[in-house]
Amino acid sequence: MPGQKAPRSRVRWGWWLLAWASLGVGLAGAVLPVLPTVPFILLAVYAAARGSPRLHRRLLADPRFGPVIREWQAHGAVSRRAKWLASASMAVSALLLVWLAPRASPFGVAFMALVALWLWRRPEPPG
Repeated sequence: MPGQKAPRSRVRWGWWLLAWASLGVGLAGAVLPVLPTVPFILLAVYAAARGSPRLHRRLLADPRFGPVIREWQAHGAVSRRAKWLASASMAVSALLLVWLAPRASPFGVAFMALVALWLWRRPEPPG
């Protein structure tokens, strides 16, 4: 029936839009200290798997992001190097937040501390 295809294509379009938006925010996070990169890239991969098989394949094949994504998908693992980079980025962001927005900093610093705690509890890739 023609009516059944419209909702499915809208849902797929929504996943496609979320994938590209998350990828854009994740790439911006690579240069802006207040935005995280990895969570948005992982969200982009998740959404792309549902809405854009082509983008999903490109992200998995990317020399920078592909290995990280594959380790996450296979083992829920994060490399020690990525953990240190993320922790250092969050520390710099926390310092900037305290300096630039002292009233908002308790929530932001607490959130970053929780993310760091969660991140360091993730397993490391095998081998």
